[in-house]
Amino acid sequence: MHLIRIAAAALNQVPMAWEHNRQNILQAIADARNAGITLLCLPELSITGYGCEDAFHSYGVMDRAFASLESIEPYTEGMIVALGLPVVHRGAVYNAAALIVDGSLAGMVAKRFLAGDGIHYEPRWFRPWPEGKLATFRHAGRSLPLGDQVFDVGGLRIGFEICEDAWVPNRPGGSLASAGADILLNLSASHFAFGRHGIRRRFVLEGSRAFGTTYVYANLLGNEAGRVIYGGDTLIATRGTLLASGPRFGFAPVYLTTAVMDLSANRMKHARTTSFTPAVDDAARAVLNREFTFPRAEPTTQVTPPHAPIFGSEHEKFEEFTRASALGLFDYLRKSRMRGFVVSLSGGADSAAVACLVYLSIRLASVELGLAKVADILGYPQDIAFDQLMDSLLACVYQPTRNSSQTTRDAAHGLATALGAAFFTFDVDDVVQQYIGMVGKALQRDITWETDDIALQNIQARARAPGVWMLANIRRALLLATSNRSEASVGYATMDGDTCGGLSPIAGIDKAFLLAWLRWLETTGPIGVGPIPALTAINVQQPTAELRPPEAEQTDEGDLMPYPILDRIERAAVRDKLPPRDCYQCLRAEYPDHPEATLLHYIERFFGLWSRNQWKRERYAPSFHLDDENVDPKTWCRFPILSGAYREELAQLRAEVLGEQPAS
Repeated sequence: MHLIRIAAAALNQVPMAWEHNRQNILQAIADARNAGITLLCLPELSITGYGCEDAFHSYGVMDRAFASLESIEPYTEGMIVALGLPVVHRGAVYNAAALIVDGSLAGMVAKRFLAGDGIHYEPRWFRPWPEGKLATFRHAGRSLPLGDQVFDVGGLRIGFEICEDAWVPNRPGGSLASAGADILLNLSASHFAFGRHGIRRRFVLEGSRAFGTTYVYANLLGNEAGRVIYGGDTLIATRGTLLASGPRFGFAPVYLTTAVMDLSANRMKHARTTSFTPAVDDAARAVLNREFTFPRAEPTTQVTPPHAPIFGSEHEKFEEFTRASALGLFDYLRKSRMRGFVVSLSGGADSAAVACLVYLSIRLASVELGLAKVADILGYPQDIAFDQLMDSLLACVYQPTRNSSQTTRDAAHGLATALGAAFFTFDVDDVVQQYIGMVGKALQRDITWETDDIALQNIQARARAPGVWMLANIRRALLLATSNRSEASVGYATMDGDTCGGLSPIAGIDKAFLLAWLRWLETTGPIGVGPIPALTAINVQQPTAELRPPEAEQTDEGDLMPYPILDRIERAAVRDKLPPRDCYQCLRAEYPDHPEATLLHYIERFFGLWSRNQWKRERYAPSFHLDDENVDPKTWCRFPILSGAYREELAQLRAEVLGEQPAS
């Protein structure tokens, strides 16, 4: 046996926070050293942070990144450490993995396949490195090999796949294995989205099996730059078997995942695999040789055990949403240096969900780190009680008009009390009436529900904004918007009303899911925290904006359509990019008992509202990316503000369904 102690680390970094990022890297190295680790893999672009965006085109950023790399070198004596940074070579920027061996930088590998879909814009900043090419990188008087190469360190052959490299059909691991790679290191900045954990796990396991190697996967952690959340998710596998996996959605800055690889067993696995045909020489790929003496590792050495997902399959999506959003809010709070959050708590589902997520962010962080540590991180006395901390961190404001009900008032107050939040009531009815009177006087006519329905609804929502903004300013807190993705897709939200805020935590999730999540949170809740029974008063209600007079019996679904149908059309039209006719066919198949004319009405309503409300989506506060059905035009789904609005397509569909002749 030839045993080597290896590790992957998850790091919670911040774009261009040089000392913060450096200290996390040094902590990971120190933790690895204390654990007797010889080889440590850190995440992609861990020196700069992944989310620097156009700052990657700043020479200042490039210089600071390399200077930080050089300052880390001395701390790696006796170890092998891989970490990521951007580098400039001949006028182009590359996403690189640097390998430090025994305190000295050995060389760098550049990413071959760039992520350019969805939320990723890597081709805007970086260039893909061509296969098989090696160059000399020169910077600050140093010359280093840069490119497509294998490192032979003390007889251990090390290859790299950098994030997207492992997600493509022709991933580099195959040719690296043919070149004799014993271990593959994957430096990643792979964002959280529902279902991605299983994909990562599969390509790590399959890569280690198919390539006959040990595979080490290191990922970023936390809300790094505002919108994108990283789950951590470090993995180590060998020859198709998971050796170790790290925790997900943790609140600490660094997590180390360790294992022991058997170099001899890897090589004999290749020897027994008749389909494996190695390259008999190194002509096809550059190999950099470095001397290194590996310390002896014992087979009984303690390692991080592999574990199944910590969430049961029945509730896994609820758990993931809870923990990803909670981590996203916690990181946003501490990295923005704000003193807490303000939520306009209407007594309905959306604002209740936002308030609960704030509570859960502090509760889950306290469960893991301890209340004193959380209070210290957020700038509060370490001996503060949890309810005192919540009262300082979360302010909930109920803002009634004459159209509000006692039901929502009681529900809002009850939930805020259960969460330990500060609770205020700002009655805005007089403000609303002043606006109505002022505008009516100017127009020299009465403003009525018969003639001015939308205007009267919107003024109530907008009249609520100044007060909560003022409270947020006074408390040095961040106002959270409360509009969800289903509303965003059809514009069922008042700009400068429920969309007000500096962050929109639930704008990336649909209403049907939120309603189901709130029912689960009422009765079950996340592991380690439990339920929030006060949500009963929220969940028994039919969702309503409460903007029309009570006798109108206004409901969200009455204004729009049933939420499950709305969400099904949205997935077909936005995620799958299907035209109206195909969306209609999907509905006909899934809702055969609904009249054709009703389904047609829903299709026409969705596409009409979607097209005319792009300007609203452009103005939404930043939201968390949670899945591949996002409608955020800044990160995922671009659509013109002005368009043909599918008029011809809808007219043709109407003619097919109802037999009407389309207008010429």
